[in-house]
Amino acid sequence: MARLVAFFALCLLSVSLATATSLGNPFLVKGKTYCDNCRCGFETPATKYLAGSKVKVECRSRVSNKITYTVNGVTNSQGEYNLLVNRDCGDDVCDVVLVESSDKKCGIPNAGRDRARVILTRNNGMVSDVRYANNMGFLSNEPLSACTQILQQYQLTEDQY
Repeated sequence: MARLVAFFALCLLSVSLATATSLGNPFLVKGKTYCDNCRCGFETPATKYLAGSKVKVECRSRVSNKITYTVNGVTNSQGEYNLLVNRDCGDDVCDVVLVESSDKKCGIPNAGRDRARVILTRNNGMVSDVRYANNMGFLSNEPLSACTQILQQYQLTEDQY
């Protein structure tokens, strides 16, 4: 009888370990949101990182383009977000997407910098559960007066951006 109980316990343990291994740890998606105060399309010394901005991870089916998974988040005081994704999305295309700026003077999503692609599968050789997304930005309603001097550092003139 003791052998039967030990065998049953061993079977349950192996099933639970197999289930835990297949589920794995959740993915942690990390990144930042910022205000492009110079409206130049990239981060500069005038960039302000936005606390309290809303972002989300959105995964879509490669076949139907329908949303298959989503998780929302808010940036911390340094403009950083940490989003937990509780499943492997290997068959989907996943992006972190800007939802809403916390700054009403800087609320225009910057086309091309309003989303960041992330790979959310373990079937790619990556060991870490942490995924880093490119920083995403909002454009300010009006560029700062100091932007002309800042852009001169990059040898850009107003006509070039």
